[in-house]
Amino acid sequence: MAISVFDIFKIGIGPSSSHTVGPMRAAMTFVNNLEQQGIIDKVQRLRIELFGSLGATGKGHGTDKAVLLGLEGEAPDLIDPAIIPQRLAAIRETGAVRLLQRYPVPFNEKADLLFQRKVLPYHSNGMRFTVFDANGAESQQSDYYSVGGGFVVTDAAAAVDRLSNDDTCLPYPFKTGAAILKLCATHNKSISDLMLSNEKAWLSEEQIRRNLLNIWQVMQACVERGLHQEGVMPGGMKVRRRAANLYRQLSGEIPRQTPSMPVGTMEWVNLFALAVSEENASGGRVVTAPTNGAAGIIPAVLHYYWRFCDGANEEGVIRFLLTAAAIAILYKENASLSGAEVGCQGEVGVACSMAAGALAEVLGGTPEQVENAAEIGMEHNLGLTCDPVGGLVQVPCIERNAMGSVKAINAARIALRGDGKHFVSLDKVIKTMRETGADMKTKYKETSRGGLAVNLIEC
Repeated sequence: MAISVFDIFKIGIGPSSSHTVGPMRAAMTFVNNLEQQGIIDKVQRLRIELFGSLGATGKGHGTDKAVLLGLEGEAPDLIDPAIIPQRLAAIRETGAVRLLQRYPVPFNEKADLLFQRKVLPYHSNGMRFTVFDANGAESQQSDYYSVGGGFVVTDAAAAVDRLSNDDTCLPYPFKTGAAILKLCATHNKSISDLMLSNEKAWLSEEQIRRNLLNIWQVMQACVERGLHQEGVMPGGMKVRRRAANLYRQLSGEIPRQTPSMPVGTMEWVNLFALAVSEENASGGRVVTAPTNGAAGIIPAVLHYYWRFCDGANEEGVIRFLLTAAAIAILYKENASLSGAEVGCQGEVGVACSMAAGALAEVLGGTPEQVENAAEIGMEHNLGLTCDPVGGLVQVPCIERNAMGSVKAINAARIALRGDGKHFVSLDKVIKTMRETGADMKTKYKETSRGGLAVNLIEC
């Protein structure tokens, strides 16, 4: 099983990789399979059931919208977020969904899109698609699981804990941090060098670099949009966007609310993370990194590198993303990126760990220092719950991205002051994160039934 940097960093839409990006991809896959089997034109009715965390917070995370768009053949990396309201309005006004935009099927949203609190066997983010023929007989049923970071697997793959059907042979395969360090020492390579060599199993080096710089451009565009958007975010809680006002303060366009407090670098990092996270919460174009709920951390720390670190260049950006992806793969292989499975330690915690290690590498760190930075980034996020208020990716998610970004920078700086030797290994902290997530009560894992989600009154 091989995982690429482009499996980790995927262009999509907010607000959630598990609840929006994954379900849209699952729905699109299901209808494409119907067409390939030659039965799509015989579908007279369809039913979608969302289970577990998708059933509990799917409304707030936009899962219902994502599934409808996926059934119509839309992909999260290609759809224009601006057309989504119009497309959804058309489905609801006509009472029909157009499979792949070519096969209209009657659709009653209340009866045919069901939110179930029970959990399917293999993961808390389960989906079941069922279609019926003209006689009302079931003609096809398929289960899918959105397992974090936009990854989607079938029930058959989930049963054997298989994340991907890709068995590409890589020159430097690894599943543990210890294996990465051994490979780096044996071949005298950095972590980003190892990842680049592995990526060449799929694409040319020119394509890899071009695609990674495109990921960076999308991140930059997301920050730029977020710096200029005002008003309240969707969902009913009327949470105000703050990034635009903060940007005007930091750039001197308007007086600072605390004029006696000097503007520091970390305030800019906070701003970059808030800008991306507010775009994500509003359903905008973001990069899953490694999830949407934590999508602000990698861009914020990359902007810190780009704007405030001497010698920053595009080569550094490429190395940053490759290193971050290598760290994410360790979590994906050995634990989880799903808030519904391990809490927010699997989202903000992993993103913090990725960003810390990646920053350490581009600032000249050794592989041992990179591994140390990644370990520090997670060690101090262990036990972080996922308790979105109102089922929305807003409170506390947006501020958590800012806090995770600053923590990542500090973790890198601590690691770079050392020699790479440390007490707790990255592998041990990943194992601890997985075990902590397993012990965590379900109500603290993206169900909005615990923590802040029940102790704050919605406005």
